Amino acid sequence: MTQTTAHHHAPPRGFLRTHVFSLDHKVIGKQYLDLALVAVCTGMVLSWLMRFHLAWPETPIPGLGRVSPTGAAGGVITPEYYLALMTMHGTIMVFFVLTTAPFAGFGNYFLPIQVGAEDMAFPRINMTSFWVTLVAFLVLVAAFFVGDGPPLSGWTAYAPLSAVGKDAGPGQGVGQTLWAVSITLFCVAQLLGALNFITTTLDLRTKGMSLARMPYSTWAWFITSVIGLIAFAVLMPACILLILDRVAGTSFFIPAGLVISDRLQPHSGGSPLLWQHLFWFFGHPEVYIAILPGFGIISHILPVFARKPLLGPRVLIACLVAIAFLSYTVWGHHMFLSGMNPFSATLFSVPTLIITIPATIVTLLWIGTIYGARLRFTTPALFCLGFVSVFVSGGISGFFLAQPSIDTYLHGTYFVVGHFHFVMGVAAMFGIFAGTYFWAPKMFGRLMSETLGKWHFWLTFIGVYCVFMPMHYLGLAGNVRRYSAFTDDYLKPMIPLHRFITIAALFTGAAQLIFLFNLVWTRLRGPKAPDNPWEATTLEWSTSSPPPFDNFGGRPPVVHHGPNEYGGNSAAGDYVMQASPESAAVA
Repeated sequence: MTQTTAHHHAPPRGFLRTHVFSLDHKVIGKQYLDLALVAVCTGMVLSWLMRFHLAWPETPIPGLGRVSPTGAAGGVITPEYYLALMTMHGTIMVFFVLTTAPFAGFGNYFLPIQVGAEDMAFPRINMTSFWVTLVAFLVLVAAFFVGDGPPLSGWTAYAPLSAVGKDAGPGQGVGQTLWAVSITLFCVAQLLGALNFITTTLDLRTKGMSLARMPYSTWAWFITSVIGLIAFAVLMPACILLILDRVAGTSFFIPAGLVISDRLQPHSGGSPLLWQHLFWFFGHPEVYIAILPGFGIISHILPVFARKPLLGPRVLIACLVAIAFLSYTVWGHHMFLSGMNPFSATLFSVPTLIITIPATIVTLLWIGTIYGARLRFTTPALFCLGFVSVFVSGGISGFFLAQPSIDTYLHGTYFVVGHFHFVMGVAAMFGIFAGTYFWAPKMFGRLMSETLGKWHFWLTFIGVYCVFMPMHYLGLAGNVRRYSAFTDDYLKPMIPLHRFITIAALFTGAAQLIFLFNLVWTRLRGPKAPDNPWEATTLEWSTSSPPPFDNFGGRPPVVHHGPNEYGGNSAAGDYVMQASPESAAVA
């Protein structure tokens, strides 16, 4: 462990260096969060279009025909364009929202401050990682504007259809190539970011900040970085091989004798299952890249508003490490329908069930912390409680999907859609909302409206249950996912429920306008925030709001305590800050 004594770079001069091409980790963190905000709005609009079409498949959507005269002539979405919307929605949400905001956004801003560093270990690499991420997003969005339209292979881009080119149909030409290029660039950016996070955590901790004294959010970002360093290092070469199959005539994922659109493909020797293995070896750790930062954020925030130490802090860290390790042993449960040997399916089923154990223990630690606490029902606390609720609700359905015999029936249905949206999507978003309401005073120096925040929480909490809980029933009824309409088959009785889900989705999306207004109003005109409005203990609350350029005004803090000193009596109140020289015995 070392202590930084000088900043890595001089204070910025000029608008571009201060606000655009900044080396300051705090500015870069806000840039990541702003990018995620644009991405989530884009992804949400795409989901609205899909939901509207599922509820009223013959009804034109005003203006859509002008945006996409081929995919939605007259405003009515074609089945191919529906798949394209689904592909782009999934890709944008998984990569540019659920990975970018809780990990790259909040992590960039707060990890150096929480360990007492003045900046990231490699500020220029940090800036590069953001701009590569932005370019990756722009390349992906550009697929909407190419001649054959955006890709329709799903966010998983299964070979061989994603590998053969335009013979596979609309959306499998330039749009699919742009998808692969975008994800390759995104992987490069995440690898750079992961190296930076790991180095900063290990080498730039301030005096007294041992690993045992690191905040739980810092632990989560650090462990997530280790996961990402391995996972994105697998997905990146897989995407490069996919691009080579598409443009260079190679045959990594295309078998011999494949006929598509009455044309024999000039390839031989490849394996479509190789793509599935490579993708899901990344894909399941990606679930935890999205959710573990949320684990850390919730574990960081709950004790603040429970006014008591988190139950079992060392057990929590051990569980996060166990989840990280086990996440690399379960990728095959996504492939139970791929023709996998039943013995292999059983082998993958066992760790899938085992990985629920540390996640369950973490949940019990949160519940144990809440039990008997003097809980302050602020907006961040409400979103923490909502996180626990939706994570448990979605996690229970995972037990069904872990069984190969049950998954065979449910895998291609809306049951899976409800499951992963609860666990990976809604839970991660609740973590993002909790972090935003909690850290906004520190980031912007202004307080967000508690009244608007609570309206936002309750409308969102009710809305997401109305959207995703019925999907489990649809799946049990055999409602196949990725179908664009159900008007002429046995699923016609499901249309009223789809309409209910669509109305709930529009309602829930509209509720997010409250959050957008609250966020923009806070950044521009919100009331001034004190340095420590929540009476928290970690180092970010011992500096000004917002922090100065070098985080601590040239005086690196010295850490005397852990991040969990609540519930006692001290000069400050019922807590002892990490940088306070006051004896921990009073807490």
